[in-house]
Amino acid sequence: MTASSSSKPAADARPTAARPAGAEPRATATITTLPAMALYEQVKSFIVRRIQDGSWVAGHRLPSESELVAQFGVARMTVNRALRELVAQGRIVRVPGVGSFVAEDKPQSTLLQIANIASEIRARGHDYRCEFLAAERVAASPDIAAWLDLRPGESVFHTVCLHMENDIPVQLEDRHVNPRVVPDFLAQDFSHLPPGEFLLRNVPFDQIEHVVDAVLPTAEQAERLDMPAADPCLLLTRRTWTRAVPVTMVRCLHPASRYRLGSRFRADGKPDIG
Repeated sequence: MTASSSSKPAADARPTAARPAGAEPRATATITTLPAMALYEQVKSFIVRRIQDGSWVAGHRLPSESELVAQFGVARMTVNRALRELVAQGRIVRVPGVGSFVAEDKPQSTLLQIANIASEIRARGHDYRCEFLAAERVAASPDIAAWLDLRPGESVFHTVCLHMENDIPVQLEDRHVNPRVVPDFLAQDFSHLPPGEFLLRNVPFDQIEHVVDAVLPTAEQAERLDMPAADPCLLLTRRTWTRAVPVTMVRCLHPASRYRLGSRFRADGKPDIG
C-alpha cells in the first residue's frame, strides 16, 4: 500500500517532466505575432474591397486613422502601416493635414501591340497634347547604329516629343528612325501628326520588340516630366522592322506614379480586345 501511494506522485510527475521547458514561451510568441499581421492585412483588405466593389470611387475620402483604429480596435501604427502600403501600391493617396483618398487608376498601355498614346488618352475622355521638342538629322552613335543595323556615324533621324494628358506629362518619347526606310521622315509636319502616329499610318511593320526597365530619370528628363529626379520611371524601349529591316527605335519614359504598362491576351498569344 505504501508502494502504491509512493508511486502515485511519480506518475503525476511524469507528464510535468516530459513537457519541454521552452514549449510554452514559443507558442506564446507565435500567437502574438500572427494576429498583428492578420489585423494589418484586415485593414488593407477592408479598404481594397470598398474600392473594388465601387463603394469608394476615385477621389473618395477614406475614414481617418482614428476612425479606423476605433473600428478595428488596433494600434495606430497598424493602421498607418496598412495605409502606407496602399499608397505604395498606388491604390490611395495621402494629403498631409487633409486625409487619405482613393487614387485615380493609372493609365495602362499595351505591350503586345504598338499603342497610339493620343488615341488612348482621348478614349479615356481626357485632353491630349504633344509638345514637340526636337527634329534633327544626327550621326548615329554606336548603340543607335547597332539597334538600327547601321554603321556608327551614319546619318539617322532623331525626334523628341513630350506627351501630355490633361496638361500633365505622362511620356517623354526619344525616337531614332532609319533614313533608308523613311527618307522623307523629317519633311512631315509633326505639329499635327506626332512621329509615332505618322509611322503607324504610313510605314508597314511586321515585327515588334518591347523591353521594359525600371530606371531613374536624368535631371533633364525629370525637369521635362515635371517630377522629382529621385522618383522611378518605366522605360519602354521599342524597335520595329519591315521585311527584316529596322524601321525605328524609340525610348518612351513614363513616371511610374502616373502610368503603367501591361497586356491581356488569350492562351494562343493573341491580344484580348473583346
